[in-house]
Amino acid sequence: METTRHHQGERLPSLTGMRFIAALLVFAFHAAYEFPFRDQGIGGDYSRAVADAGALGVGFFFVLSGFVLTWTARPDDSARRFWRRRAVKIYPNYVVAWIAAFVLMVAAGEAVTASAAVPNLLLVHAWVPRANILFSMDDVSWTLSCEALFYLAFPVLFLLVRRIRPTLLWPAAGLIVVVVLVLPLVAKLLPASPLFVTTPVWRLWLVYMLPPVRTLDFVLGMVMARILQTGKWIRVGLGPAVVLVAIGYYISLHVPNLYTFVAATIIPIALVIPAAAAADLRERFSPLRNRVMVWLGEISFAFYLLHRLILKYGHIALGRRRTWDTAPAVGLILLALALAITAAWLLHVLVEKPAMRRFAVSKHTRPAAPAEPAGAGPAVIGPAGARAAEPSRSAPAGAAPEPVGP
Repeated sequence: METTRHHQGERLPSLTGMRFIAALLVFAFHAAYEFPFRDQGIGGDYSRAVADAGALGVGFFFVLSGFVLTWTARPDDSARRFWRRRAVKIYPNYVVAWIAAFVLMVAAGEAVTASAAVPNLLLVHAWVPRANILFSMDDVSWTLSCEALFYLAFPVLFLLVRRIRPTLLWPAAGLIVVVVLVLPLVAKLLPASPLFVTTPVWRLWLVYMLPPVRTLDFVLGMVMARILQTGKWIRVGLGPAVVLVAIGYYISLHVPNLYTFVAATIIPIALVIPAAAAADLRERFSPLRNRVMVWLGEISFAFYLLHRLILKYGHIALGRRRTWDTAPAVGLILLALALAITAAWLLHVLVEKPAMRRFAVSKHTRPAAPAEPAGAGPAVIGPAGARAAEPSRSAPAGAAPEPVGP
């Protein structure tokens, strides 16, 4: 008989702090996208250093989302209540970001087409392998299109993952990793044009953006949560797991392009998340669970939604092709970071929290279970992952992280 060693109500604040680290990786990647450095040598070094940071952050969000949703799920919750909470958690923030993108695009003289804007608003744009739709409006929002599928499928996926015997959980995780490693080979069968920058759009879409494919990351997170819950964790420490992530990232910078997006870092990501959770459960040192990191993690979904708009249109406001000497360029990146954090806090306080208080639970429906203890909050996505848990305050049972993605 299965014995659950760790329960959903136990605090995992490090996972909340980890969400901001993932969002910060995406920010660093998009800052390089603006090419702010006049010194091409320094600009090139920075761009190369963060070339795969966005993909790493997105991978964290997707795996973390599956992990936290599984950790916080309650057997007596209903799919309808779960979907309601997820929709309220994500969509009000997203609509505000969509409107902001619309206004900024019009102000900048950019075309806004219904063929791109409507699928984007409905969160179905990641299903279309066309760059002008995938990266439309607030162009980081394609990850929310993936998260929407994760959330819709979660009630069924949760039942299926729960049926995996504890002794088969590690083989299940291994099978998912093998599929992820094979996908770049399959992608080479797809057309080599058109290109998005230097990567064929169809191939990029298959390995990195297609929602059913990225569901593999999400399910891997679910399986890793079950491994920890059932006492099958191999006790990799948080320090060694972080080192493995660094090694995986270094590898991602030196492997063929299609392997950089997911394959090179999927194993370290799958290990570092339960390692951080285990550190919390054993009350071991973790730099991720101090008050500042937890607070930053709580606003990370809003930060993810807004940071790209601030970087892109801030640069346009200062001069579309303008560059700066190194010190001013670094200062402007830090200023954009401060503005993104401030805007994220305002969105979190003025939209996200009020929406959750008002609409997350129906007035006619009694909650499925007691509110989660502080720190056990939702996980997602992302830059998206949705928010996995809200460690600093109570959340309805089953609440999961907001999706965040690059």
